[in-house]
Amino acid sequence: MIDMIPVTMADGAIKELYEEAFPKAEQRPWDWQQQLIAAGKVRVLRIVKDEEHFAGFVFYWQLPAFNFIEHFAIHTAARGGGAGTRVMQLLEQQLGTIVLEVEPPATEQAIRRIAFYERLGYQTFPDNYEQPSYYPEFPPLTLCLMYKGFPPATANFLQVKEQLYKYVYTK
Repeated sequence: MIDMIPVTMADGAIKELYEEAFPKAEQRPWDWQQQLIAAGKVRVLRIVKDEEHFAGFVFYWQLPAFNFIEHFAIHTAARGGGAGTRVMQLLEQQLGTIVLEVEPPATEQAIRRIAFYERLGYQTFPDNYEQPSYYPEFPPLTLCLMYKGFPPATANFLQVKEQLYKYVYTK
C-alpha cells in the first residue's frame, strides 16, 4: 500500500534521495528549497509504503491554473510493483490539472520516463522549453513539458511557461 503524507519540512531521507535522484543542475540548492517549503510555496508529500517505510517524495507547486510537479522520486528499494503509477494516480485525484518537466528523449532513461507518463495519459507540449538554471555555473536546461487534466483544447504552452517562470523560477 502506498500513502502520501504532507510534511512541512523535508527530512534527511528526502534530502538524500533528492540529491541521489537528480543531477545537481536539476536540483535547487537545499537551503533555498527548505526556505520555499517553510514559506508554503513548495508542497512536500512524503511517500510511504506499507504505512511506515520511506518510499519517496514529491515536491509540487499549486499555481493559479495548474499544479506543477517539480521533483518526484521513488526510492530504488520501493520501485516496481506499480508504486510510481499509484502515486501519480493519487496526485491526479488530489490535484487535478498537472504539469511536469522531463528530459528530452535523448537517453534510454528519459525515453522510459516519458513512456511512463504517456501510459498514464500525459501529453507533451511540442514547443521548446528551457528551465532557468539554479546555479550560475550551469546553463539553462532544455526540457519537455508534459501535462494532464486540462479541459480539451485549453492546454496553452505559453501560459504554462509564463506561470512557471513567474512563480517557480524567480527568487
